Amino acid sequence: MPPQHQKRLNFSAKVVQGTLDSLPQAVREFVESSAKLCQPDQIHICDGSEEESRQLLCHMEDQGVIKRLKKYDNCWLALTDPRDVARIESKTVIITQEQRDTVPIPKSGLSQLGRWMSEEDFEKAFNARFPGCMKGRTMYVIPFSMGPLGSPLSKIGVQLTDSPYVVASMRIMTRMGTPVLEALGDGEFVKCLHSVGCPLPLNKPLVNNWACNPELTLIAHLPDRREIISFGSGYGGNSLLGKKCFALRMASRLAKEEGWLAEHMLILGITNPEGQKKYFVAAFPSACGKTNLAMMNPTLPGWKIECVGDDIAWMKFDQQGNLRAINPENGFFGVAPGTSVKTNPNAIKTIQKNTIFTNVAETSDGGVYWEGIDQPLASGIRLTSWKNKEWTPEDGKPPLEPPVLQPAGIACLSQTLSGLSSLAVVGEPCAHPNSRFCAPASQCPIIDPAWESPEGVPIEGIIFGGRRPTGVPLVYEALSWQHGVFVGAAMRSEATAAAEHKGKVIMHDPFAMRPFFGYNFGKYLAHWLSMAQRPAAKLPKIFHVNWFRKDKEGKFLWPGFGENSRVLEWMFNRINQEAGAKLTPIGYIPEEGALNLKGLRDVNVKELFDISKEFWEKEVEDIQKYLEQQVNADLPYEIEREVLALKQRISQIKDGFVLLGFSYLNHQEERMLMKHLVIRIPRKERGTLTRLIRTLTQKLNV
Repeated sequence: MPPQHQKRLNFSAKVVQGTLDSLPQAVREFVESSAKLCQPDQIHICDGSEEESRQLLCHMEDQGVIKRLKKYDNCWLALTDPRDVARIESKTVIITQEQRDTVPIPKSGLSQLGRWMSEEDFEKAFNARFPGCMKGRTMYVIPFSMGPLGSPLSKIGVQLTDSPYVVASMRIMTRMGTPVLEALGDGEFVKCLHSVGCPLPLNKPLVNNWACNPELTLIAHLPDRREIISFGSGYGGNSLLGKKCFALRMASRLAKEEGWLAEHMLILGITNPEGQKKYFVAAFPSACGKTNLAMMNPTLPGWKIECVGDDIAWMKFDQQGNLRAINPENGFFGVAPGTSVKTNPNAIKTIQKNTIFTNVAETSDGGVYWEGIDQPLASGIRLTSWKNKEWTPEDGKPPLEPPVLQPAGIACLSQTLSGLSSLAVVGEPCAHPNSRFCAPASQCPIIDPAWESPEGVPIEGIIFGGRRPTGVPLVYEALSWQHGVFVGAAMRSEATAAAEHKGKVIMHDPFAMRPFFGYNFGKYLAHWLSMAQRPAAKLPKIFHVNWFRKDKEGKFLWPGFGENSRVLEWMFNRINQEAGAKLTPIGYIPEEGALNLKGLRDVNVKELFDISKEFWEKEVEDIQKYLEQQVNADLPYEIEREVLALKQRISQIKDGFVLLGFSYLNHQEERMLMKHLVIRIPRKERGTLTRLIRTLTQKLNV
């Protein structure tokens, strides 16, 4: 640990479960040095057993930290201090010797791609917080595995915490306990130290019996030392150090060094009616329906979706050149508001037992409730809000019209932005917009049979997406791997300006990783680009989707929900070279008839796929400005070239011109066609000419 004076502190804590002698030497040294510093009264070495879990939950119930929800089997409710409800980007830092190792140096102003802290400043901050921070409390030792035990893609960590809530949640979200220590042996592990920052006796009373220290909250990552240090927050994103801290920030740095990828992506399997199965990963910013897509019920007859993971993917090319992915997590830590039987029936089924709810409302019969749950309250049932107050629908002052469910399955009642939200209703919500459920992944009714496969599942498609009300087509395919990396870097999405509550803005969120990069984003892009140089690498196709395009009246053009399976079907068939596509300046879009619309009514395909020169000129200008400003000297040349190429292609769009798309040609052939076959023809004759060209190319075997 940073301070060198730890050895002078007395180590008098009593070990109440397990023995220090049973720990691997490096783990024991970590525990002992941290105990000398933090001065807990007791040390509890977690074994991960059912009995241990039961005792911890009952202990927290006795302390008033959680409440049993009698309507369900082994479900619990925690209400936090209202000041401790979300991730805090401004207090989340990465410590390296050089600032440029963590973030690119922007042309001007502050970096939007991470926060760097010097080693000297961190040591001062650490020394001001941790000495004696666990007095009167128990230090829990949590050995945990990110990924299935024994998988070559998995990593092990050891978290020390004084929060039993963290222990109970980590047992759900990771593989935790004695088997992890046995698998670790003398191997390497990531050291994770967490404290709520409230030594006993307390200086001031707690709110909702929730221990936290918001004034001194700090979440720090030291990648060179493989350490994560968190102080002052009990909220999951800040205290469950296996999640974003390890699985994304630390892991992305490890992945860079070791030649793999750690990404903010869902993993799903999709099987067609003939029984052929493919796996996709998908990256979406907040409020774009990632969990809902991962657990979707497809409307297409005979098609099946299965969930491997809803949030994080670790991916590595195997010796055969296949990109293999594991879900490093063991549970779902999902946003509750907007989750309903209509938007995500499989999530609702998943959380009926063995679940910890945080900051949702409670019904008087021992159930849970939140905005967008879409379940009427039975007569006589009362609600208690997340602030532990009686709540009625009038307190929320909902609009006269019911909320419009959005295509990906997120109700418009909340838009999350960096873990924060503002409501589309006036008044006080019954559940916090960032309220959560923490449930075992094994309980998901459509969990994939291979979700714990040690070798991972083979990825054939990568999907990027965002919430774009105008301009961006429903789906398009990247022209190449390099172009696909640019598409990920250029991701933008509509989000509520939560700080000012002044309406909607389009935010840059490259790879949906903006808050989670563990190192310089320019180097991250170079790492992605380098995957194309892997020997025998079978590069997945890359796609971009937008479920949220609206017409001039503000209505969604695409129905979303299970109908999104139609888009996945087109991608599936593109990978099999069985679906036609039309080349456009931004990528391949489905040719006429290639997207299965059977049974759908009133879908304006023309507007869904319209590519406006005016829109895309501004879009590429904004993307170029952002990359040049934020990534600056670290922007790879290949990405600069993609920006310029897109600019040139957009400039060639002219009224009265048509770009003829051809199916089943390779990228080089289609680029040649795009360059030469730009033909001025009247609109009414275009269909005839297109058919003529198709016939000609077929006869010439193009």
